[in-house]
Amino acid sequence: MNEHAESPDERYRRPDGVDDDTVAAVGKVSEALECVERARGHLYELHQLIGHGDLLLGDAVEALHRAGHPEHAQRLQQELLGRNVIAGRWTFQIVEDFDDNYWAIFRAEEKRVRDALQDGKAHVFESEMKERRRSHGRPGHDARP
Repeated sequence: MNEHAESPDERYRRPDGVDDDTVAAVGKVSEALECVERARGHLYELHQLIGHGDLLLGDAVEALHRAGHPEHAQRLQQELLGRNVIAGRWTFQIVEDFDDNYWAIFRAEEKRVRDALQDGKAHVFESEMKERRRSHGRPGHDARP
């Protein structure tokens, strides 16, 4: 067995002098960021789905024209095709605004807290949880690769 496999990687070890409450609080800030990261993924999902829907609607407009229903095709084209999803914005603009004005700031603040309170170390809370929960010395329960 790898002798290093029984001790956590230094990158995740609690810095000297950092108490349990601080590790838990920093862990909560990181958990909040992870939740926002998931929301960001859903926002990108919305962006791609709306874009794909608009392209499909374009195909439908063409199909309605070919099928002899120009009045329906024209109405869909004028009312929906390329329409803003929020006043003045397509979804790419929403994604960019979210990234620039919320997500980037959240990431920077989470890093600032980690830097100030845990010497920049990430996942200290999770690393310590892993140490408590794993079966030391058992296959598949190594501290690290």
